Amino acid sequence: MRTIKLLIAALIFLPLLSCSHTYRNLAPMEFSDLDYPYAVKTAELSGNISLGYVDEGAGETIIFLHGLGSYLPAWKKNIAALSTNFRTIAVDLPGYGKSSKGVYPFTMEFYADVISEFLQKLNIEKATIAGHSMGGQIAMVMALKYPEQVNRLVLVAPAGLEPFSEGEKRWFREVMTVPLVKLTSVHQIRVNVVSNFYNMPADAEFMVTDRVALRGAKDFDKYCYTVVKSVEGMVDQPVFDLLEQIDQPTLIIFGENDNLIPNPYLHGGKTASVAAIGDEKIPTSNLLMIPECGHFAQFEKPDETNAAILNFMAD
Repeated sequence: MRTIKLLIAALIFLPLLSCSHTYRNLAPMEFSDLDYPYAVKTAELSGNISLGYVDEGAGETIIFLHGLGSYLPAWKKNIAALSTNFRTIAVDLPGYGKSSKGVYPFTMEFYADVISEFLQKLNIEKATIAGHSMGGQIAMVMALKYPEQVNRLVLVAPAGLEPFSEGEKRWFREVMTVPLVKLTSVHQIRVNVVSNFYNMPADAEFMVTDRVALRGAKDFDKYCYTVVKSVEGMVDQPVFDLLEQIDQPTLIIFGENDNLIPNPYLHGGKTASVAAIGDEKIPTSNLLMIPECGHFAQFEKPDETNAAILNFMAD
C-alpha cells in the first residue's frame, strides 16, 4: 500500500517538478524586454510618470485597462479584432509592464487621474473605457469622477461589485505583502495564472513565462510594491455604494466559472450573484455571462467577448 501511495504521489508531483524546472531555466529579463504584439508608444505625464501604450486602428476610441499584476498584452486578442472598427488603445498602468515604476499612491482614484490626463495628452475628448478585474474598478471610478470623458463602460470580471466588511479589508492588507509577492514560487506563479481560466489556453502560457523571467528584473521590487498597494487601493476605495450613480451605458461580462469573483477565501458562492449586483445597481447596464469561462474572459473567450463589445458599441 505504501508503495502504491508513493507511486501515486510521484505521478502527481513529478510533472509539477519538471514544469517548475523548465520555468527556472528561463533567461531572466527586464520589463523593457517584454515582447508585445504591437509597437509601444510612450506618454510622459505629470508626477514623473511614463505611460507605455499601444494604439491601433481608427474611429471611436476604446481604452483598455488591465487587471492586478497584469499588463496590456492581456487585451491583444481584443485589439486584433476590434481595431478594424475602432481606435483601440491599451495601456500599461503605472507600476506595470513597460510603464514607469515608482512610489505612487496606487489608489483607484490615482489610476483614474492618470487615464484622464492620458486622454488629454492624446487630445481624446471622450472614450469608452474597458477594464478587466482591477481595471474594471478603475473604469467605474473614472466614470464617476470624470463623466465628461467617459462615453461607455465595458467591465470584464470587474472588481468593485463585491462588498467587503472592514474586517475582510483588514485581512487583505495583512495577507498581501511585498515579500509574499516577491517570493512566490515558480509553481505557485503558474497556479495563480491557471486559476484565472476555466481551461487555460496554450497561448496564455506567456503570462507564466514572463512573470517567472521578470523575478530578477531591476524594478521587480517596485512591481511587487505596486501589486500590494494596488490591492490596498481596491479595498480602500470601493465603488459598491456608488454604482447607482454610474449613468454611462455599461456592458458587464463575466465568465460563469470565475474562480476569483466572489473571493473564494472570504465569500465563496457563484459568480452570477456578484454579476447580478452590477446589473441591478448600474442603471443602464447589460450583462453577459459566458459559459465554460473563467476570470480572464477577454482572453479565454475572445470571440464571445469581442462580439458582445461590437454589439454594445453599435447600440
